Amino acid sequence: MADGVPGAEDRVAPVVREILALIPAGCSWLRPVRDGGGRVVDFRIEAVSGQVSDIYGRGVERVGALVGELYPAMIGGPLWQAYHDVLATGAARCLPAYRYRGSSAGVVAESTFEVSVHRVLGGVLSWWQRLDEEQRRLERTEQLGRLGWSEYDLTTGRIDWSPGMYHIFERDPALGPLSRAEQTAAILPDDRALPETVWQTLDSGATSDVTLRFRAGAGVKYLRILSDVARDADGAPLKIYSVMQDVSAREDSRTAIQRLRDLLRTRETTALAEHRLAAQLQNMIQPVPREPFPLAGLQATVSYMPAECAVQVGGDWYHAQTLPDGHVALGVGDVAGHGLEAASGMAHLRFALVAWLSIGIRDPGVLLGHMNRLSAQLRITGTAVIAIFDPAARTLCWARAGHAPPLLTRAGAADELDPPPGLLLGAADDAGYPVAVVRLQPDDLLLFYTDGLVERRSASVTERLDKVRRDLVDVWAEPGEPALARLRALLYRPSPDDDTCTLAVRVLPD
Repeated sequence: MADGVPGAEDRVAPVVREILALIPAGCSWLRPVRDGGGRVVDFRIEAVSGQVSDIYGRGVERVGALVGELYPAMIGGPLWQAYHDVLATGAARCLPAYRYRGSSAGVVAESTFEVSVHRVLGGVLSWWQRLDEEQRRLERTEQLGRLGWSEYDLTTGRIDWSPGMYHIFERDPALGPLSRAEQTAAILPDDRALPETVWQTLDSGATSDVTLRFRAGAGVKYLRILSDVARDADGAPLKIYSVMQDVSAREDSRTAIQRLRDLLRTRETTALAEHRLAAQLQNMIQPVPREPFPLAGLQATVSYMPAECAVQVGGDWYHAQTLPDGHVALGVGDVAGHGLEAASGMAHLRFALVAWLSIGIRDPGVLLGHMNRLSAQLRITGTAVIAIFDPAARTLCWARAGHAPPLLTRAGAADELDPPPGLLLGAADDAGYPVAVVRLQPDDLLLFYTDGLVERRSASVTERLDKVRRDLVDVWAEPGEPALARLRALLYRPSPDDDTCTLAVRVLPD
C-alpha cells in the first residue's frame, strides 16, 4: 500500500464507508498517499458521509479520488497542514473558522467551515460544518419572521442575543445586549406586572408565552415572548432561553379593526357615517389609488364600490404589483359574506398572496392552490382570478377559482378570455387550478372584476355584461391615461346588494 490504496485483503474501508453513510453530518475519512520515499504527497478519500454533500454538491462519488485533485485550492493551506500534523502526531486539531475558496468545472465556491481532524485507522477523519450557510439561514428566518432569541445565564448573569434581537430593539450590536434592568425599564408601566407571571409559570415547569409592550427606538412595540428554563440534574435553573417576535403590525391591525367595529356598532351614527367607516376599514386593508398608476409594461386603474344597502365591509379584494424580477402580479377575488369575518378572510388571503409572491412563487395555479388550502383552514369560501404578466414577452399566465374570466378588449371588440376550469376557494382541499396563457398586444385593455359589477336585480347578467363590454370598447378607442380614468368613472356604479372591485390594465406600446 505504498500510495495508501487498500489491497484486496483490506476490509477496513468498506466497514468505514458503511458507517459514515448513515451519519447525518459532514465527515470524510482520508488515507495518506506516499511517494517512493514514504513522504505524504496527498490524501485519498476512502469514505464520506452519505447524507451531506461538499461545497460543490458532490456526494459519495468522491470516494477513491485524491483531495489535491478535487480541492486544489486546499493544498498548502491550513487544513492541508492540519491533515499532515494530525497524521504525524496523533493530536487532534480544530479549525473553528476555516475559509475555503476554489473552483471546479467553472463553478466558484466560497464558504466558511468549522473543521475538526482526528487520526483514525492509519488515516485522518475530518468532521466539518458550514458556518456561513447556517448563519444565513438563521438571519433570513429571523428577518422574515421578525424573530430574535436570547439566552440568559442565571449563574454568571451573561446575556447573549441573536442578530434579530438587535433589529427588534433597534440597537447597535456594538453596544451588546440590553441588561436585565434595561429590558425591564423598557417595558411600559402598565405591563410590568406580567414578568412576575412569567417567573411563576417558569417555576411551575411550563413554558411561558406572553405579549408585552416595549419602548424600542422612537416608538412602542408589541413583543411576543416565549421562554423556557434549562435545569441541572437536581432541577435547579441554569439558563433562561427566550424567543421574541415583533407582533406590532398584528396588534396594531387588531386595535384598528376593533376601533372601527366599535364605531360601526354605535347606534348613534347615521347610515352615511357607517358607510364611511366601512370604507375606511376597506382602505386600511387595501388602499385604492384614486388615479391610474404604472406597472411594468402596463397602465392600471382600480375601483372599489361598497354595496348601496350594506353598512358592513365586504370581502372583495384586488392585487396589482410589479415584482422584483420585472413580472407583474394581477388579481381580484371575493370572499363570501360581509362584515369583519369577510374582511378578515379577505385580509388573510391578500396578505398571504403577497407573502407567496415575495418568496418567488410565480405560477398562478400554485398560488391559487395555496389560497385554497388557506381558505379551508380559515373555513371560508370565495372566488379569485390570479395572473402573472411578463412585460418582455407580453404573455399573461392566469388561472381562476370559480371566478369570472377577465374581459379582453382588442381591435374594437371585448370578449372573455377562454376560462380554464377551477373550483371556488375552500370547496375541496385537493382542487387543482390549470393555467391558461394568452399573448397580449400593445393597447390591449384587460378588465378583472368581481360579480357585483354585473349582478343586478334590475337587469340580467347578460345585459349588464353587454353594457360593460360597450364601455370597454368605447374607452379602448381613446389613447392615453385619461381613457383609463374615464373607464373608472363609467364602471363606478355601486350595486344595491354586493360590493364591486375592478382592476383594469392597458398594455403600453414599446
